[in-house]
Amino acid sequence: MAVSRKGAQKLPVRLEEQLGFALYSTSLAMTKAYKPVLDRLGLTYSQYLAMVVLWEQDDIAVNQLGARLGLDSGTLTPLLKRLETMGLLTRRRGQEDERQVFIELTPRGTAMRREARQVPAQVQAATGQSDTAQKTLRTLLLQLRDALNEA
Repeated sequence: MAVSRKGAQKLPVRLEEQLGFALYSTSLAMTKAYKPVLDRLGLTYSQYLAMVVLWEQDDIAVNQLGARLGLDSGTLTPLLKRLETMGLLTRRRGQEDERQVFIELTPRGTAMRREARQVPAQVQAATGQSDTAQKTLRTLLLQLRDALNEA
């Protein structure tokens, strides 16, 4: 790290020293590790994350799903349309408020959960990290995310 004349440290300028790049390149590598596992399910990583939320809580409003995933409707709508085309979910308008859209898994979408149970273990094996190391890293990353969201 460079030091100014007054002795104060400057921010790193080399790519390899920047936290943002470490997170970005790690995110790309993590998504790449998921790809062969998810290809067997016919899902992209974003689709898989949406399905994970639906497996946790079926019949959820689109805006709730978007909030859980941190996605806006412009990103989420095409993803959901694709999952619907694949026969994994259905979308329906709310009875009390037609502006609200709800998502419900189809029997095929529910059944896919059994096939997807091996995904986390396979990806964890690819990381070479212990359970403890992964839990610690996840905690630190969530703290960083929360701090950045508050900033």
